[in-house]
Amino acid sequence: MLEPGGAEDAAQLPPRRARAPVPTLAPGPVAPDGARASSRLGLACLLLLLLLTLPARVDTSWWYIGALGARVICDNIPGLVSRQRQLCQRYPDIMRSVGEGAREWIRECQHQFRHHRWNCTTLDRDHTVFGRVMLRSSREAAFVYAISSAGVVHAITRACSQGELSVCSCDPYTRGRHHDQRGDFDWGGCSDNIHYGVRFAKAFVDAKEKRLKDARALMNLHNNRCGRTAVRRFLKLECKCHGVSGSCTLRTCWRALSDFRRTGDYLRRRYDGAVQVTATQDGANFTAARQGYRRATRTDLVYFDNSPDYCVLDKAAGSLGTAGRVCSKTSKGTDGCEIMCCGRGYDTTRVTRVTQCECKFHWCCAVRCKECRNTVDVHTCKAPKKAEWLDQT
Repeated sequence: MLEPGGAEDAAQLPPRRARAPVPTLAPGPVAPDGARASSRLGLACLLLLLLLTLPARVDTSWWYIGALGARVICDNIPGLVSRQRQLCQRYPDIMRSVGEGAREWIRECQHQFRHHRWNCTTLDRDHTVFGRVMLRSSREAAFVYAISSAGVVHAITRACSQGELSVCSCDPYTRGRHHDQRGDFDWGGCSDNIHYGVRFAKAFVDAKEKRLKDARALMNLHNNRCGRTAVRRFLKLECKCHGVSGSCTLRTCWRALSDFRRTGDYLRRRYDGAVQVTATQDGANFTAARQGYRRATRTDLVYFDNSPDYCVLDKAAGSLGTAGRVCSKTSKGTDGCEIMCCGRGYDTTRVTRVTQCECKFHWCCAVRCKECRNTVDVHTCKAPKKAEWLDQT
């Protein structure tokens, strides 16, 4: 069981394998200068060809666990560092909760950005989940790291309280008498064990960043912490009254998680107010990106790089473009055709939709509905006309 400052935090990574000695080639006959130059030129051309044909490397992540469902096999999960693989092998039940949390936070991310040019789209059967868009240290990356960390905390905390995990249960610290603005109460019921959820999420999610120790890792660690803090922020106190005729002469209370939507809404607001920063020279902290910018606090999401506009397909930037996206003809917001389509215009298609309507309950026990047909206009963004936009890869 994970305990603060305990054996889990002090566990050492397995020793690195010793590298085999590099064999030394025996000297051969010396080639003429022209032959050596021709050989070097041929080798350079071969290397250039390989660089042009091989896809750019994109780091994989534990996020892919969400796509595996119940088939979590630690040795086959791409992107795990040694510490994460150790935790995965030691706590397989918790890893199933991590996978459920991954699916939940990805759905929440897509809900929060459903009306934006970047809509948190995932790539099918891609171990990177989001593709190259996460390589840029943008505010979108800041949001994804924060909500992914929050999703793990929420999922593990819920699983502990529901008795799905053998290593944790209800919050052991909510015992005895306590008080709030309404007066005294007794701790009772099953308080959600946020402490264990936060500790495991910190140990698992932060493991890769603590190993890398660069400016991007510092940014990711900060945003991971913001996500964990956001879940704790929305713990609520639920109480049950005891007494004659429902009077509250005695109360029994417990702490409960709020719906994950509240965490998503909060982090979405943090995204809107994210602070652009640069790393300090010692790489241990942040400073404002420009003179006059406000300093980031512990609850602010932080980012380094400006975001692309996500208007056109740009594989290098990870942008999928907005061609074909549904937009609103009348909206003036980000879901409006003017903003969503980046001024390119939109196509209109008349679509007939069939829905169930006029549903009635019949004794006993069936609900019968009619089929209603409704014809609506669907507006979708036009593709760019300029060839150079279409060819961006």
